[in-house]
Amino acid sequence: MTREEFITTLKKIVQPYIQDEEAFHNLTEDTDFINDLKINSANLVDVILDVEDEFDIEIDNDSMEKMLSVKAAIEIIESKLAS
Repeated sequence: MTREEFITTLKKIVQPYIQDEEAFHNLTEDTDFINDLKINSANLVDVILDVEDEFDIEIDNDSMEKMLSVKAAIEIIESKLAS
């Protein structure tokens, strides 16, 4: 899966939870889920659960705490898929 495909999939996952449409339309690897998209911490848990379902992976607590940006999410997903 390419970076672009990861970003496209993540966009679909986060869309129901975003509060900032403009940041969502300009989403890149550098986009921060909380600061840029204004996703609250409760909804961030929902995003993580949706990521687990979408990619059929399990994200541990340490990884959850680091999953605050698109780039971090992609790196965590790639490492979980590789193991």
